Amino acid sequence: MKSGSGRGLENSSFASILWSESKNGERNLKNVTVTHDEKMHVGLYENCDIFDGKWVRDDSKPYYPLGSCPLIDRDFDCHSNGRPDVEYVKWRWQPKGCKIPSLNATDFLERLRGQRLVFVGDSLNRNMWESLVCILRQSIRNKKRVFEISGKREFKKKGVYSFRFEDYNCSVDFVVSPFIVQESTFKGKNGSFETLRLDLMDRTTTRYRDANIIVFNTGHWWTHDKTSKGEDYYQEGNHVYPRLKVLDAYTRALTTWAKWVDRKINANQTQVFFRGYSVTHFWGGQWNSGGQCHKETEPILNETYLQKHPSKMWALEHVIQQMKTPIVYMNISRLTDYRKDGHPSVYRKEYKTSMDQNSTALFEDCSHWCLPGVPDTWNELLYVSLLKYGKGTWRS
Repeated sequence: MKSGSGRGLENSSFASILWSESKNGERNLKNVTVTHDEKMHVGLYENCDIFDGKWVRDDSKPYYPLGSCPLIDRDFDCHSNGRPDVEYVKWRWQPKGCKIPSLNATDFLERLRGQRLVFVGDSLNRNMWESLVCILRQSIRNKKRVFEISGKREFKKKGVYSFRFEDYNCSVDFVVSPFIVQESTFKGKNGSFETLRLDLMDRTTTRYRDANIIVFNTGHWWTHDKTSKGEDYYQEGNHVYPRLKVLDAYTRALTTWAKWVDRKINANQTQVFFRGYSVTHFWGGQWNSGGQCHKETEPILNETYLQKHPSKMWALEHVIQQMKTPIVYMNISRLTDYRKDGHPSVYRKEYKTSMDQNSTALFEDCSHWCLPGVPDTWNELLYVSLLKYGKGTWRS
């Protein structure tokens, strides 16, 4: 199996690290849901890794018509922003050797009745949250009975957002926490400066720890640019590291998250997911240096052009392995890697529909995803994973 596919950890040299650090030398992959030898007993997808597959054309997609969901951030609504092609919504994820069900929105809401599902993380989780709200809303006859409880229509600022589905007495929420751990300040000899506390969870934890389902993500903010180049930025206790590599800091933060989950989450009440890294497709530079994905209209079809499995996800898999709490790891890195066609690129809120516009005059968005689009598939796989691993009403 090539690196980066939805494979079990036993297929990698990294596994030797896991085995050597596991208790009593026992080979235990209970927290990693991508193993091939684990049988699935739901529907038609027994003995199948749902994250290992390919994209196939499907004209029955998408789950909600282009431009139909007013709850989407305008920057994700590529159709309303002038994107002329529609092929990017005509693809379905097909795991190897099995079939998975489409997301049945009525069934999803029925199982979620009286419960709370919370997405916690960065704007890629906002992408996924808005996708799920739109999919579920599409099945509701009276759309006015789906609303953000505080009346908000913009979801970019820090805070907690909650969409209530009145007919089912449930909510689908989003907690903005791009690092998961706490952003802070440190008082030094020359004044105060911003730091990131690798040893403390973000202060938002009380807003979601008792939810029925929590979907975490973090990764895109862990870059050289967003973390002061790793210099005098990462903090543990009263110590600020003069210099620390991003991957090391990321692993320390994930370890803090893992310990918090093991200590604070009631696994009998709450199902915890971690959605993996969503791959970007900038050609010719990064988002702030001329990187482009404009005019990409079909997925990568040749696997040799796919990237290696992200090092951040190796780190995540390692950390999950040490946990007591069962974590459903959604390994979506490879399936997103194929989809160079799915990004907003220039079709964002600021985009002027004039064909004379020089597309390079704007920063292109080649990291987030158009809606409808790729995050709808993440939610499809969330639905399947809940049917497989879920508690209570999710047991089929």
